[in-house]
Amino acid sequence: MSSIGIAIIQLGGLFNGLINVYIWVLIIAALLSFVNPDPYNPIVQFLHRVTNPAYTFVRKFMRTDFGGLDLAPLVLIIGLQVVTILISLLVNSLATLI
Repeated sequence: MSSIGIAIIQLGGLFNGLINVYIWVLIIAALLSFVNPDPYNPIVQFLHRVTNPAYTFVRKFMRTDFGGLDLAPLVLIIGLQVVTILISLLVNSLATLI
């Protein structure tokens, strides 16, 4: 395999890793929403700043509040899993071509 193919595989792995980290951030933020944490805590503020734009984006296109339960994190996690699979397929097909 050429060095370009290896670079493509490593770049795809980096993207998949970043997406997996963001999925864990979404999971942690969703779990914290159940316990009503201190809004002045820097970690809670960071999680809110990182996840709120994605939640707003999803809520713009579909209703996610069902009976007081917000399903925006679930929709985002499923969507990011689909993106991860597509990136893996694309990277593998590009790496075999080069």
